[in-house]
Amino acid sequence: MASLNVGNLGEYLREQRRNAQLSLRQLADAAGVSNPYLSQIERGLRKPSAEVLQQVAKALRISAETLYVRAGILDAERDGEERLREGATRAVILADPSLNERQKQVLLQIYESFRKENGFGGGEPDAAEDGPAGTDHDTGGTDGVSDVDAGPRRTAG
Repeated sequence: MASLNVGNLGEYLREQRRNAQLSLRQLADAAGVSNPYLSQIERGLRKPSAEVLQQVAKALRISAETLYVRAGILDAERDGEERLREGATRAVILADPSLNERQKQVLLQIYESFRKENGFGGGEPDAAEDGPAGTDHDTGGTDGVSDVDAGPRRTAG
């Protein structure tokens, strides 16, 4: 029933949830999944989809790539150093207590647009997290960051 890395994924998720001081129910609500389903993932009984892992990562404010590797969706060796560097950058931005949520999302979108401009990050799972970062189409969203987000893209190209 469980595949190779699912137990490791469950233990890691439980550890991250406890570090974030969230109950199972709180994390399930924040990630938009059911409490029993999240419990099964933590116990290694279910292998979640990449989409569910992305939602859980966002709720925990951790790198989705880390969860993908632990779930066996991504090969840990492939682009390992690049993914670690990107994940570390994202983690630092998300963990900065001096930034509010809107500012963090704007920084992540700008970061993704620069990575794409430089030939990195095309089609990565987290890039779709808050819309199509790196395009002018995300400037009309309802997240309240359109004016700030649009500026650098217009001057860069």
